[in-house]
Amino acid sequence: MIAITTIEKLVRERLDEKMFIVEISVSKSNAIRVYVDGFDGITIEQCIAISRNVEHNLDREEEDFELEVSSPGLTESFKVLEQYIKYTGREIEVLPEEGEKLTGLLKVADENSIVLETSTREKVEGHKKKQLVVKDYKFKYNEIKSAKAVISFK
Repeated sequence: MIAITTIEKLVRERLDEKMFIVEISVSKSNAIRVYVDGFDGITIEQCIAISRNVEHNLDREEEDFELEVSSPGLTESFKVLEQYIKYTGREIEVLPEEGEKLTGLLKVADENSIVLETSTREKVEGHKKKQLVVKDYKFKYNEIKSAKAVISFK
């Protein structure tokens, strides 16, 4: 089986400072899956360059393999800190380990936690109509079951 560290080294050779590895997996049958992203997105040409670098530096005669290099889908859960940083200032959906799913603006993402700002219309005492209530929720990463971008066509 091809070592993940070998693949990671080869992938990093083709990343610039705005790109990052999301996930690398190697199955028992040497099916290699590489997911990369960038703070400005990632192009097909960048994926091809990474794929070629990995492919040209592994010997199929020694060990055969299957290789796929792509960006994670928009519907996939975040896996690394860089994804949270990329989506700071945008709307995301967070499913905490305990509690209900929340959708809101990702205000802060650092090494330890995130801050999510939610806005909901709620009945407030002393008002006839529902009022806009803004709340901040702070989550440590180990308190998040899943988080992903919200796709909006507004």
